[in-house]
Amino acid sequence: MRKLGATAATGTVLALALAAWTHQPPRPEQGGGTISGKVKFAGTKPAMPKIDMTEEPKCKAKYQGVPTEETVVVNPNGTLANVFVYVKSGLPASYTAPAPSGDVTLDQDGCRYHPHVLGILVGQKLAIKNSDGILHNIKAKGVKNRPFNISQPTNMVSERTFTAPEVMVPLECNVHGWMHAWLAVLPHPFSGVSGADGSFTLKGLPPGTYTIEAWHEKYGTQTASVTVAGSETKTADFSFAGK
Repeated sequence: MRKLGATAATGTVLALALAAWTHQPPRPEQGGGTISGKVKFAGTKPAMPKIDMTEEPKCKAKYQGVPTEETVVVNPNGTLANVFVYVKSGLPASYTAPAPSGDVTLDQDGCRYHPHVLGILVGQKLAIKNSDGILHNIKAKGVKNRPFNISQPTNMVSERTFTAPEVMVPLECNVHGWMHAWLAVLPHPFSGVSGADGSFTLKGLPPGTYTIEAWHEKYGTQTASVTVAGSETKTADFSFAGK
């Protein structure tokens, strides 16, 4: 009888625990919505200045022909590359950003930054790589984040982190005046950079109405309001006109 009583008591405890668990408030919905689109370019494609790398033969040798600056990169299909697209506002208060996973790499190769535009999470490591084996001096001109200025005389990697959201942090090389990159620091992972076909995709969005901003270093910003529900996909295209 004592054994049966103990079993009954155990069953009662488990039943109460299950009832309590089923009445817990739901976990914040992280979502599965997607916003995708393309960044189009209208107008006449501007000619970019040529870069004279005569004094850096190791970099010059990495190109066929004369490289040009990357301020405006218009793709063959009439879209615009290097546009940073991200969720500017609209995430629910219950949303919890995942912990940063892995490093983000900024490579100096051919006396250029790769990528030219990139995003990183607050607290995530930025690995700055020198693949040229020549002197580079990386200067980050943050306003909300502490600026830094580091020298890399040879092949090496330096790491830095950022403590506050900021769009954008300009990066430049004090040794090579044509080297520029742009770094966006965000508190969430919902961002992308338009590539060779001008497209971008923001995945895993919780249900809600968002302000999406598209940023370009020469043409400024544009915004769009997009509402997503459940796991649906919405389209948001942008168009920048050449000046």
